[in-house]
Amino acid sequence: QVQLVESGGGLVQTGGSLRLSCAASGRTFSSYFMGWFRQAPGKEREFVATIAWSGVRTSYADSVKGRFTISRDNAKNTVYLQMNSLKPEDTAVYYCAAANTYYIPSRRYEYSYWGQGTQVTVSS
Repeated sequence: QVQLVESGGGLVQTGGSLRLSCAASGRTFSSYFMGWFRQAPGKEREFVATIAWSGVRTSYADSVKGRFTISRDNAKNTVYLQMNSLKPEDTAVYYCAAANTYYIPSRRYEYSYWGQGTQVTVSS
């Protein structure tokens, strides 16, 4: 079992930055892929980024490449999402999720555990 709690969301102006954190509990945190998804009002939940247990393998959605960086600290059981050059279209609830796979997971159904989400609002 893995429990996930996100934090760090808020209101920011266009071009600003935020860092989201996801604190995980559970003995096997370090063996999971950890991912971030987001869901804007009226839209499907979409993949943002994911990182392997080692921190070496990462994957990003095209819409955030070059602006967002995912990282993890297994000693602290925490995964981060650094978001720079934010745009109004980045406004959404951001969810942290954990997947127990050997390949890079980017689909919602591949993730077994989810946090409650944190709101990110980017004003124009």
